[in-house]
Amino acid sequence: MFILPAIDIKDGQCVRLFKGDYNTVQKVADSYMDTAKAFESAGAEWIHMVDLDGAKDATQQNKEIFIDVAKNTNLKVEVGGGIRSLDTVEMYLKNGIARVIIGSAAVKDPQLVKDAVKEFGGRIAVGIDAKNGYVATEGWLETSDVYFTILARQMSRIGVEYIIFTDISKDGTLTGVNAEQLEQINTSCSANIIASGGVRSIEDINICRKLGLYGAICGKSIYSGSLDLKEAINAAKE
Repeated sequence: MFILPAIDIKDGQCVRLFKGDYNTVQKVADSYMDTAKAFESAGAEWIHMVDLDGAKDATQQNKEIFIDVAKNTNLKVEVGGGIRSLDTVEMYLKNGIARVIIGSAAVKDPQLVKDAVKEFGGRIAVGIDAKNGYVATEGWLETSDVYFTILARQMSRIGVEYIIFTDISKDGTLTGVNAEQLEQINTSCSANIIASGGVRSIEDINICRKLGLYGAICGKSIYSGSLDLKEAINAAKE
C-alpha cells in the first residue's frame, strides 16, 4: 500500500481545512518545497497535492507550485482541484505531473472522464468526496443526489483505475478513517481505492492495509505529529 502525504495549497500557501470548510483555513508550513522534500526524505514515493482555489473557481492559479515539486523532487505528484477540461489535464501531464484527479466533473461531465481515460489511461484518477454518502462537488460547496458507490461503479466501468475517496465529515478531523465506507467502495468496483480523510495514527494505516486499499492520504496527521510518516510508510509495506 502507498502512503501519500498531502499538501493543500490556497493563495500559494500550504494549508489545511477542517471538514472542507474554507473558513477554517490554517497555514501548516512555510515552504511547500521544504515540506515536499521532507516527505521525500522520509521515504515517500508519491505526494498528493490539492489546489483549493481551483476546486472552488476552476482556475489553475497555483499550477506552478505543483509543477515545481514535480520537476525538483523525485516524488510522483498527483494533483486535484478545479480540473474541468482535457486541456488542463494535458497541461499538467505534459509538465511532469504523474496523475491528475478529476473531481466535480466526474458527476457533472462524465464525458470528460471518458475522454481523459481514453487518452491518458492510468494517469487519470477520480476523486469521490461524500457527505453522508452523497457525492459533493464544487470544492464541497454543493451536494449531489449521487451515492458514492454508484459513482464508483460508473467510473470503474469506463476504465478509471484509481479512485480517491473522502468522507468529508472526517476530513481534517483526526478522528480515524471511515472503515465501513472504505470497505463498501473497495468492494463495489474494480478501481484501486485511495483513502482520504480522518487518518490520525498508525492504526488507521493498518485498517486501510487490511482492507486491501491501494493507498492512504495523510495530511493533518503528519503536520500535527499524531502520525510519523516514515513509520506509516513502513507499516504500509508489511
